[in-house]
Amino acid sequence: MTGMVAALFAARRSGALPDSAAALPPTLPAPTLDEKILREQVAAVFVNLRQGTCSDRFVALGFASFMYWQLDEPLVLVWLALHLSPTVQLLRLTANFKALPESAGSTVWAARYSRAIFVSSLTWGLAPLMFLPAGNLALTALVVTAITGICTSSAVLVAPLRSALYCGVIPMMAGLTLGLAFNGDSVSLLLSSWTAIYLLIILKYASQLHHLLTQSLVNRFEKEALASQLGAQMAATERISEEKTRFMAAASHDLRQPLHAIALFGAVLERDPHGPENGQYAAHLMRAVNALGMSLDSMLDVSSLDAGMVTPVPQALPLNHLFQSLNHVFSVAASEKELQLRLRASPLWVRSDPQLLQRLLANLVENALKYTPAGGALVVARLRGDEVWIDVRDTGIGMAPGQLERIFEEFYQIDNPGRDRLQGLGIGLSIVQRLSRLLGHAVHVRSRPGRGSCFRVVLPLAHAADAAQGWAPESSGRFLLTARGLPRRILIVDDEVDIREGMVALLRSYSVEATAVGDEGAAANSLAEAIKAGIPFDALLCDYRLAGGADGLEAGRRLQGRFGPGLPLLLITGETAPGRLRRLRDSAVPVLFKPVGAKAMLQALSDLHEAQSMAPTAAQTVPQP
Repeated sequence: MTGMVAALFAARRSGALPDSAAALPPTLPAPTLDEKILREQVAAVFVNLRQGTCSDRFVALGFASFMYWQLDEPLVLVWLALHLSPTVQLLRLTANFKALPESAGSTVWAARYSRAIFVSSLTWGLAPLMFLPAGNLALTALVVTAITGICTSSAVLVAPLRSALYCGVIPMMAGLTLGLAFNGDSVSLLLSSWTAIYLLIILKYASQLHHLLTQSLVNRFEKEALASQLGAQMAATERISEEKTRFMAAASHDLRQPLHAIALFGAVLERDPHGPENGQYAAHLMRAVNALGMSLDSMLDVSSLDAGMVTPVPQALPLNHLFQSLNHVFSVAASEKELQLRLRASPLWVRSDPQLLQRLLANLVENALKYTPAGGALVVARLRGDEVWIDVRDTGIGMAPGQLERIFEEFYQIDNPGRDRLQGLGIGLSIVQRLSRLLGHAVHVRSRPGRGSCFRVVLPLAHAADAAQGWAPESSGRFLLTARGLPRRILIVDDEVDIREGMVALLRSYSVEATAVGDEGAAANSLAEAIKAGIPFDALLCDYRLAGGADGLEAGRRLQGRFGPGLPLLLITGETAPGRLRRLRDSAVPVLFKPVGAKAMLQALSDLHEAQSMAPTAAQTVPQP
């Protein structure tokens, strides 16, 4: 038993045993546990086949020579010829067996081996039937000793493969048992009974050995799988850590730049608030503020997609409307760079989420115009079977093959080592990759340095008849007050004094009466006093993270529970953690993400007020003490 286990591992070290999944080509599916075990078992028996066959041939020659000398029987020579024939086949199998070729497979090689072993065992079983002498105890003892010895060694050698075990043991022992029984004398009958019992014993022993070897293989493969999983997890952890470090390093630079400009212009305005160039300084300051907001918005887009906050709603939509919207958005930018932007009209319809697809294509068009110093960009759609290919081509600087692997990384930009913010942040293509995965639209890229690039988006074809309702392209983002306007009175809950003062000043400049408090208790007092005075608040604007670790979402809901569900709630947050973003999405409460521009805040308040005005009214009540 110990020798057999040693043979298995010796075969592994010598290279005769294949390396499981590592030996499979990448295009083949990974083998199952049973397949890997069978591969090892077949390889193990082939490792010992040449040695066992040579030993069997040596024993057969000695056995036949002695029997022919004693009996002078020609049948002995016939038997020897029959027995040596399958041994040649066994040696040929050994020569052809090269680390278990994938073209044949483990099952085929197991069957070949079992057939060859069966023929060899059968010829040993024929020996007692052909020339076992009756009454000659010496020759009978020789035959019994030779065959039982061959049976014992064969059982150990072929134990790894169950089919070979039965084929190699049963025929020879069955022939010996029958040959002894046919002699008819009492000694032969006794020996026949003993050989039958020995057959059962050797089969049980060999089966236990087979089970032990199989279990050792199972344990080894399980340990290899665990080690592989651990290695993959460690590699993934290291990769995530490296990506996080790179992301934070680039983000830190891109955020510090506008903050530095804000600090400088703010210091100038603070020192001389009535200077003659304050208007120009204020414009520069707002430009830096807008750059900072764009940086944070892009990072928030990445966090939102990673957190699963964006849920696509696929529908049939016409590409013509989408292309017209893109042309409206980017035609001015192309003209300013003296580039030609062409979006070919297309009658095709596709199935996708309209807003997300528009964002994906907009990022590709923006990227094409950004890296095209001369010439232009072309957006064209073509039908290919049940798919629609949308190509965004440009005549820009192009990319080397080594750069294609990195262009979808966050903050990676070609020819922008100094992180010039005028060339963008390098997040656009990262968002494209995330959107393509979310929508299930493959994105392919081809590029040649100095010749331009082509990004291809593959979408499923749809038809106009599939459209459930009309679709309008995403608006340009202009602030349009609804007919019902803004809420008259708003209560703000924020623990930052500067933010409270800034929001109150902004809202009051739009004739909105705003009151700001720092925590939930003060908010409850303000709500109660306003209701008693007959001038209740129309909306509650609450920061998501309050002082002392207080949860703004829970605080807002408690206030709604105390003062009635008729109090609309709007959250503001600077969170980017995926877990908290998913919690906000699941809450179904409207959310604004910091930094919030004036137009975005006013539009959100207007939408909230309009929704509240159209909903059934629910009176606010003063909580009972």
